[in-house]
Parts: sequence; C-alpha cells; structure tokens
Amino acid sequence: MINKLDNSHTEVANRIYSIFQSSYKIEAQLIGTLNFPPLLRSVKDIAGSKSLFYGFFENTCLAAVLEVAIYDDQLDINSLTVAPNSFRRGIVDKLLKYVLSTFDFDKAFVETALVNEPAIRLYKKHGFIEVKQWTPSHGIKKILFEIKKA
Repeated sequence: MINKLDNSHTEVANRIYSIFQSSYKIEAQLIGTLNFPPLLRSVKDIAGSKSLFYGFFENTCLAAVLEVAIYDDQLDINSLTVAPNSFRRGIVDKLLKYVLSTFDFDKAFVETALVNEPAIRLYKKHGFIEVKQWTPSHGIKKILFEIKKA
C-alpha cells in the first residue's frame, strides 16, 4: 500500500530518516564512497522539506520511501529508497509506476551515481533515457535520466 507521508511530523520524519540511512549506507558501499551526501540529511532537514513523501507499507511497516518535487510541468524524483530487509520484492517498481501514473507532468527527472547499475537498469526499464553525465563537487560521477509523458 502506498500512502502520502506527512514529513513535518517528527515521528514520521524519523521513520523516513531511518529508511534513508539504512538504504543510503548500502548505496554508498555499492558505489564505493564514504562521502555520500544523502547520508548527511538530518531528521530536521526531512521535517522541513517542501518535497512530497510517499511510503510503501507492508502491513503497518514502512518498507520504502519515495520523495518527489513538482515544479510547473516537471516532476523531480529526489529519493527512492527501500529498507534493506525489503530489497528485491518489486517495491521500487510499484513506487515508480505509482508516481509516473499519479502526477501530472510533461517531463520527469531522476539521477543516480554512474556506477549504480541496479538503479540505472530500473530507470531504463521504466522508460527513462539518459540526458547527461557529470561530476559534482563531492566527486561522485552522476547520471541524469528523463522521461516524457506521452
């Protein structure tokens, strides 16, 4: 089940933070870095964010979090994280299908580390195409994907 999360509530922000930390630690290992900016986000940062957060629940347990921002006709997928004990259950597919079918947009964007092959396969599977590659100041090579709504 997918529900909107009210990240302004401290308890909810803590649950989002917990998923982010556990998932991003594994992603940092996968891409081979100790300096992974998403791990620096605090509960306070999450609670104060103007992004929209959606949670995937297995029974009453929060298993995954999707964070999006909408600007005019553009949808930005800012985070897509799954609790490690819920990996490989098709949850990210369900969250991506949900966001791509629920929101009204002309273009949607998502980025990931260039070496994050599982994420790259996922985005391509859902019709995203590569737009660019670059290296930000933190040094992790990134790739940006875009999808246009038909």
